[in-house]
Amino acid sequence: MLQQFDERNRNLVVNVGGRLTHRDEAAVSPFDSAVQGGDAVWEGLRLHHGRIFRLTEHLARLRRSAQALAFDYVPSDEEIIEQLSRTLAANGMTDGVHIRLTLTRGIKITSGMDPRLNQSGPTLIVLPEFKEPVYEATGITLITSSIRRPPPDSLDPKIHHNNLLPSILAKIEANVAGADDALMLDHRGFVAETNATNVFCVTAGVLGTPTAAACPEGITRAAVLELAADAGIECVIGDYSLTQLYTSAEVFVTGTMGGIAPVIKIDGRPIGDARPGPVTSRLTESLARLTASTGTEVCASSWPGSPGAPALARPRP
Repeated sequence: MLQQFDERNRNLVVNVGGRLTHRDEAAVSPFDSAVQGGDAVWEGLRLHHGRIFRLTEHLARLRRSAQALAFDYVPSDEEIIEQLSRTLAANGMTDGVHIRLTLTRGIKITSGMDPRLNQSGPTLIVLPEFKEPVYEATGITLITSSIRRPPPDSLDPKIHHNNLLPSILAKIEANVAGADDALMLDHRGFVAETNATNVFCVTAGVLGTPTAAACPEGITRAAVLELAADAGIECVIGDYSLTQLYTSAEVFVTGTMGGIAPVIKIDGRPIGDARPGPVTSRLTESLARLTASTGTEVCASSWPGSPGAPALARPRP
């Protein structure tokens, strides 16, 4: 599975620190903390019919992550939403868009890892792209990676940070094996998540998903848990071994980039009858209805933000 370039994105306008520029002219300082040490937090957002699904929850997670990393300043939700709206308006975007929202610690006065070298406030980056869900609706394949998810006392997964090297290394293993993605275990050997998504399984009609002890608490994961409860589907959050996934009737993954994607094979073993199962299909339909009908409006014509609106405010040094 390799994402293809969408020609609609050739002349994207992106937003770096409140400045709107063509994608080829956008600039992030070499002194920025994201460049210096991956010192940044991020969220993936999905735009449906002028609304961003669960934006409030995404911004709350972004704020928690920045606070956990002791950022001196975090823009308000209103400031961030204004920059989102400006950027979408500049691109004429209203639907079928994925947004990568990044907040770095900002520009340093000189190279170094010490956060005290950051004295000009954070850098907010808004990168929207026309991008449909990245996974095939017919199902994806997984292999188990040799790369483990760290425990909370090593690098707490509650921090949605930009250091994605473990995920990238796991994805390389999946690429070499000819699989779509890689299943990642925690330090005890239980399933944590994939390199990019949360994992669910279905056994005897009961839905299961790993705890969030070694993976982020996904926004889409939470939505699926709510939909399952509303549908009367029992769900057990706990520790799941590879054997339990191998022998499940259904397995699927969830995430902002792909919604719900059925898993038809893990480590060469077919899952169930190697096609989307009834629980997966039911929840996929429910999630589609939810994302199409809810969210925070960011593309309203009355929105005060516009391509000519002021840049993102920063605290004085």
